[in-house]
Amino acid sequence: MSRNTLSIALAALRHPETILEGIEKTQAAMKVAASKGARIICFPETYIPGLRSTGRSLPRPDRSEQEHVLEVVRGAARAHSIATIFGMEWSTRIGLLNVAYVISPKGRVLGYQAKNQITPGGESRNYVPDGKRRVFRLGGIKFGIVICHEGWRYPETVRWAACRGARIIFQPQVTGSDEKGKHPRSWGDSFYEKAMICRAQENAIYFASVNNAMHFQNSATSLIGPDGERIAYVPYGKEQVLVHNIDLSRATRRYAKRYDPRWYPK
Repeated sequence: MSRNTLSIALAALRHPETILEGIEKTQAAMKVAASKGARIICFPETYIPGLRSTGRSLPRPDRSEQEHVLEVVRGAARAHSIATIFGMEWSTRIGLLNVAYVISPKGRVLGYQAKNQITPGGESRNYVPDGKRRVFRLGGIKFGIVICHEGWRYPETVRWAACRGARIIFQPQVTGSDEKGKHPRSWGDSFYEKAMICRAQENAIYFASVNNAMHFQNSATSLIGPDGERIAYVPYGKEQVLVHNIDLSRATRRYAKRYDPRWYPK
């Protein structure tokens, strides 16, 4: 992986009806991404088994099942030599976490980012925070992860990683519904897509957001450049593995580097 170039993939997939279907769709997406030269792929928030609070009927959290899914994804990462950011649930002694696991191209688990700013309502009744934020490194490239609501309402989560060297932020999300609602008339109309632009431009970094493909999406799977420009996106409701090359030398982190905590006393 070059220090200044990176081919990324965003897996805009429909929610699977079963864990087995989710595994199959995950493996297929990783194969497609690798065949197109992607070095890292990111999946939506809690892609397996899905996001609790959305009205779907989901199986009870099962740590052994979670471990099995993680092992399968690790094997696929190793088989296709592709780094993977995978959204799933993780049962712990403090409760159920909404996490994005980071897996190396050799299938090694590098850690995970848990969702700490949890959406109030259904999500807060199901998930707990772990209180930690992390920056990850692959081949000399630093990146951060914010999960859905964190990136929309809490720009500090993005700034935190950018201040620590992240030149790209991945945002696994689930924003919308298959049951009811509407999607924006055109890209950029929704608050969520405007927020993507802000998160990228206010830090001078790339922002890569990946949503499920749904009938009523509130935001599109999108890649935003450091100047706030929309580089690429997946049309609402369409399943697609979006692959794009980015020039990380453009991610100067100019504004993040100028952040001065002295002016924000506790």
